Amino acid sequence: MGFSIGIVGKPSAGKTSFTNAACMTDFKVGSYPFTTIEANVGVTHVRTKCACVEFDVEDDPQNSICIEGIRLIPIKLIDVAGLVPGAHKGRGMGNKFLDDLRQADVLIHIVDASGALDSEGQEVESGSYDPAEDVRFLENEINEWIFGIIEKDWRRITGRIRAEKVNLDELLLEKLSGLKINRAHILKAIRSADLKAEAADKWSDDELREFVLELQRVAKPIIIAANKIDRPGAEENYEKLKEDFPNYLVIPVSALAEKVLKDLERKGVISYIPGNDDFKVLEEDELSDGEIKQLDKLREQILKRYDGTGVQNILNAAVFDYLEMIAVYPVQDSSSLTDSEGNVLPDVFLIPKGSTAKEFAGHIHTDLMESFIHAIDARTNMRISEKHVLKDGDVIKIVSAKGAK
Repeated sequence: MGFSIGIVGKPSAGKTSFTNAACMTDFKVGSYPFTTIEANVGVTHVRTKCACVEFDVEDDPQNSICIEGIRLIPIKLIDVAGLVPGAHKGRGMGNKFLDDLRQADVLIHIVDASGALDSEGQEVESGSYDPAEDVRFLENEINEWIFGIIEKDWRRITGRIRAEKVNLDELLLEKLSGLKINRAHILKAIRSADLKAEAADKWSDDELREFVLELQRVAKPIIIAANKIDRPGAEENYEKLKEDFPNYLVIPVSALAEKVLKDLERKGVISYIPGNDDFKVLEEDELSDGEIKQLDKLREQILKRYDGTGVQNILNAAVFDYLEMIAVYPVQDSSSLTDSEGNVLPDVFLIPKGSTAKEFAGHIHTDLMESFIHAIDARTNMRISEKHVLKDGDVIKIVSAKGAK
């Protein structure tokens, strides 16, 4: 897994509950600040239609899961400890939290949509706090964090541009690569801020801040999870968040509902596929009348109303919409769709949209990329070159000097 999703937000908003529901882990959960001190790391899945459906075969997944024609592909989640306003100045657990974000490629901001927590994560009367403030403070904290890193060396950076004619993007890349910020992010942010790199020494403080804002939006994009969507007042706050932040994707979420359904699925009481808007009761005798009523309520007020619990929806949006990944299946035999051990459609890899056949070989193993000869598209059985751009759902045989994959 070459990328990861950061789960961020203030204390007690439901970050760890979301991670536990997504990953089926048992990280510590509490209704008080700083339950999460160190970043929790878990593995969850995104879902996509499995190639087995189109090829009409029974598959044998090895690095993923297939349930009723839905392929669940593992991804990494980082549950970062709760942020409070002023973290970039050392408040709360300070920059430790922000440093945990270095390895995240996209951020899911868990917000208490019911408005029952103040800015510090302390419980208040439901609806008395505006969750839009959480979004503003998180964006500000991340921007101040990045700004502080750049601003500290800005005079030296601009001096080198003048004296040595070095490109701004090269100097910033040296400074920011540890934050998983690449050259494309930097160049896009400069364009989006309508600035000229060669005139960086003349940028005002406001222009530098505008550049940082655009850099955050392209390199650390934020998706808002309006959590606890079934609580009183949450629906109104969800609608308000969409109005207040038209450039953000806001998705209604009930992490608790997802955890309840997965717990029952694990016990064999219900059949539930993450992301579905319904479930099937398998062992009704295992449920009390009250539990059956609660499940019916969950189905009608959450699943049917919001097209699922929102947990899977937001994970898929992060990977497929924001990070623009596609799913590609490598096989050793393009006729039987098997690997060397006869497993049908055994593996699937998430790779960036626009990747070529040769680049895909590198995702499987560097040796395959270095000894790449050509590839074969299992759908057409045609040979494709190293520069052929792959599509989502492709099934590919890699032919190399070291053997096919």
